[in-house]
Amino acid sequence: AASGIGKATAKEFVRNGAKVVLADVQDDLGHAIAAELGADASCYMRCDVTDEVQVAAAVDLAVARHGRLDVVLSNAGVVGSLARPPLGALDLADFDRVMAINTRGVMAGVKHAARAMVPRRSGSIICMASIAGVLGSVAPHPYSVSKAAVVGLVRAVAGELARSGVRVNAISPNYIPTPLVMRILEEWYPEKSAAEHRQIVERDINEMEGVVLEPEDIARAALYLASDESMYVN
Repeated sequence: AASGIGKATAKEFVRNGAKVVLADVQDDLGHAIAAELGADASCYMRCDVTDEVQVAAAVDLAVARHGRLDVVLSNAGVVGSLARPPLGALDLADFDRVMAINTRGVMAGVKHAARAMVPRRSGSIICMASIAGVLGSVAPHPYSVSKAAVVGLVRAVAGELARSGVRVNAISPNYIPTPLVMRILEEWYPEKSAAEHRQIVERDINEMEGVVLEPEDIARAALYLASDESMYVN
């Protein structure tokens, strides 16, 4: 929640009256965003999603501070190695790390969100997937597989949790000019300038003429899925 989509979503939620717990491993950025949003509306907690104990603690903190947990956005993610080797040279240690954060970390978030939401028979769980999990070949293999698994995870648990009044949905963004994506493009196209990297996202990858996808657009989609306006979207 300290940068990119997570940061934009935290701001959008607070702007619409939510109280948020920011969970991340980027401590300096996390504390800065919490200070910007204000102590009444937010707090920051360090949370490594590969450690289930820390994920559970983040959920417990939200319940302790606010009495209940209405929404969880499971958004932590990494791309892993940007080397893009042929499949025969794939680094399985890198694959395991990406899966641990992007997929197992999401499952931990869903598990502990459900623990808090099911007894109240209410809640919305939102998981960040990617077009890479649907299309393939647009990102390194570990990332694509991890995001496909997130989509499968959401489908797997949505039916069970719906019977307890809890909705589960995924958002699958296209490329967005976040710091993460810009670092990827810098690695892949070192000969190009920062402006040219942004142009790749805005013009070459973008499918909507005259519209550039920004983190704030994803934040508004998450707000919709968090709200009663999507009460039958699951």
